[in-house]
Amino acid sequence: MEATTLRQLAAYTAVARAASFTAAAAEMHVSQSSLSRAVADLERQLGVQLLERDTRNVQLTAAGVEALRVAQQIVTAHRAGMKELRRYLLGESGTVAVATLPSVAAVLLPRVISDFRERRPQVAVRLLDGLERSVLDRVLSGDADFAITTVGNPPEQLEHRPLVRDRFVAVLPEGHPLADRHEITWDDLARRPFLAVGRDSSVRRLTDAAFAQIDAHAAPAAEAGSIATVGGLVTAGLGVSAMPALVLPLMGAGPVVCRPLVDPVVDRRLDIAVRARRSLPTVTERFLETLEEFRLQRRPLPPGVSWA
Repeated sequence: MEATTLRQLAAYTAVARAASFTAAAAEMHVSQSSLSRAVADLERQLGVQLLERDTRNVQLTAAGVEALRVAQQIVTAHRAGMKELRRYLLGESGTVAVATLPSVAAVLLPRVISDFRERRPQVAVRLLDGLERSVLDRVLSGDADFAITTVGNPPEQLEHRPLVRDRFVAVLPEGHPLADRHEITWDDLARRPFLAVGRDSSVRRLTDAAFAQIDAHAAPAAEAGSIATVGGLVTAGLGVSAMPALVLPLMGAGPVVCRPLVDPVVDRRLDIAVRARRSLPTVTERFLETLEEFRLQRRPLPPGVSWA
């Protein structure tokens, strides 16, 4: 059986609704003869008469009434789908999938997302937060359009560019002897019970590197998988810790004291990472443009955090 075309259904719908080949042809800006052929081809393919014609009137048969109902559904769905496709191609609809670290998702991105969705309310933003390795894997697998993360040893399949930097600070319980100082050294922390995050965290990689740089051995007095847990341990007075500034809001509501860390000053760099030689959806390009506007305009960031 020959396939029915959308053109035939649109032609039949126009004739059936206008009850006139002449009026339908004018509405569709086609010749009456081409319209007649399209409807005749549809009747031939279906094997039924859809319209009863005379010199003045066009009337629907019983089969024609049902065919009109189905044809209208198909034509309407096609128009709606094409409209949605055009919106997507213009970056006005769709979903932006961002893989990122929890601190970026909770602290850096909310204002960017709010600004972006004010301009494009039909776009959804999907945040896939996790640790560095899982974030990069999300991009490589195609689950995420891009990542905002630390990049220790970047896979060759990724391209990345710097976005922000945040400085490491010492995190102390209230009343700690070091809390009276304006700055604290890494060697000061190494001499106290140190509370660390797990080894699969980029924060742990950077703190270990800082201690190694000064030939200090800071054996963790306790180790926890989440930033909030480490915050609770510090608040309880079990030790001290070191965190990048963007992470601090995730440490919980308990009272802690933060002081800049020196000797050495350590910054964590957060990059935008995308798959190399891959085009991005238009809607994702628009989101990255919004992010770049924030960077170029130097929008306010939390203390200790700066645009790259």
